[in-house]
Amino acid sequence: MDVELRLVRTRSDLRKFIHLPAEIHKDHPNWLPPVYVDEWNFFNPQKNKAFSHCDTLMLLAFRGQKAVGRIMGIIHNSYNQAHNEKFGRFGFLECYNDPTISHALISHIEEWAREKGMEKIIGPYGFCDKDPQGLMIEGFQYPPVLAAPCNEEYMVSLVENEGYEKEVDCQMFWYDLNHVLPKVYDRIFQRVSANPEYRLLELTRRRDLKPYIIPLLKMMNEAYSHIYGFVPMDEEEMKEFADRYLPIVNPRFVKLVLHNGIVVAFLLGIPSLTKGIQRSKGYLFPFGLIHILCASRLTRQLDLMLGGVRPDHQRKGLEILMSMRLIKSAIEADYKNFEVHLVLETNRQMIAEMQKAGARPHKRFRVFKKML
Repeated sequence: MDVELRLVRTRSDLRKFIHLPAEIHKDHPNWLPPVYVDEWNFFNPQKNKAFSHCDTLMLLAFRGQKAVGRIMGIIHNSYNQAHNEKFGRFGFLECYNDPTISHALISHIEEWAREKGMEKIIGPYGFCDKDPQGLMIEGFQYPPVLAAPCNEEYMVSLVENEGYEKEVDCQMFWYDLNHVLPKVYDRIFQRVSANPEYRLLELTRRRDLKPYIIPLLKMMNEAYSHIYGFVPMDEEEMKEFADRYLPIVNPRFVKLVLHNGIVVAFLLGIPSLTKGIQRSKGYLFPFGLIHILCASRLTRQLDLMLGGVRPDHQRKGLEILMSMRLIKSAIEADYKNFEVHLVLETNRQMIAEMQKAGARPHKRFRVFKKML
């Protein structure tokens, strides 16, 4: 039966777009569903400011009356202008293991991007680097992590069959908290701790952390400015980001470094929510929120989601200062391991430091490219 493509125009269409992955992944034991409240907000142009910077196209593929695939096309106009690029993006690609479906979806986005004057397309990629990016190509045997891709292995072949090749890889790292750090880390920690220019801030209450969230995100704009795909947030987006994630942040696992009272470095970990979200099937009510909260209390894994040092304060040992204090906090709370979120392969300094500390890469994700 032929594949028919339909634009997502109505709320009913959007419901199919959002919930289709659950049907496709129903036999995928490691699949992590999205939190559906967040999905409805994310794909709503009235609530997600990223739409105002972009041309977008959302498609569903059907065979008869059955939805069999989805994709989103994005042209990030402000990013392209800032970087002097003519790149399109495809993202949120999901389909059954059928090259006819993937070809129909991807080729339609390519043609759309061509008509918009684009010269290259990358993907899977969302509005920015904080959205799930790439396809997993290694590490399928391990449980997934919040805000990272969670695809079936066949998706890689479906994309490569359309003529795509590697653009860039990201890795995730696993760190066993029983590992003994090299002695040089103790020396660096003592030296930086004794430096009167810096103050390590450790908090225990969310209300005490809240005033630092916007300064932290402003600093992140500076620290991440060189990172592939990064789009700086304005204050409105920062407030939305803070409102979204502050409720799941345990201040014990946020470390801040201040210089003259200004945030110049931070490290943020959250208790793994994977098992709770899987058990909730992505729904907060009636009992999903209870599952997620229970999982966050029972987990022995801490997911390191974000971290950064302002460029003019890098190479001064601040990352060692924060990391060692975070390790101490995690061990005191009876955590057993860290999982470090997506790290670009081009961030050689961070990768070298993690491997020196004993972390090992165990998942790899790939963003693909194709000239148009």
